[in-house]
Amino acid sequence: RYLTITDVEKMGQYALDNLVGWEDFSSKARPGDILVVGRNFGAGSSRQQAVDCFRSLGIPLIVGESFGAIYKRNAINSGFGLLECPGILSRSDDDSQYVRTGDVVEVNIETGQIRNVSTGQRIEGGKPFSRVQMDIYRAGDLLAYGQRVD
Repeated sequence: RYLTITDVEKMGQYALDNLVGWEDFSSKARPGDILVVGRNFGAGSSRQQAVDCFRSLGIPLIVGESFGAIYKRNAINSGFGLLECPGILSRSDDDSQYVRTGDVVEVNIETGQIRNVSTGQRIEGGKPFSRVQMDIYRAGDLLAYGQRVD
């Protein structure tokens, strides 16, 4: 229902508003927030708006158990940060891989290391950006990456 919106700055207000319990997500999100999500995030979201809505809210990175293939490719190609970390939302025996809403996390995209600042715990299993993903991210998007001169 939002496909006619082409201004990236206006897309954020609709992020996740079709999900019960998350209708107010855009009013709570703050620039710099890192979104932590479960398995297969973005599956079925083949349109660029599904990535750009988070960018318009100032969210620089999504950490997820896994991502839908098309969503992942769209995000990487547009220079948006996605980091896979299987088990990040799974409660383990010692809670070392559990992140709760509102926790502050630090993420190193080059190493995949994640630290839950709120609990002091390190979260294992983050997959660092690939070399190409990092190059596209640093360039800004795939087009800028393709136009660079080495």
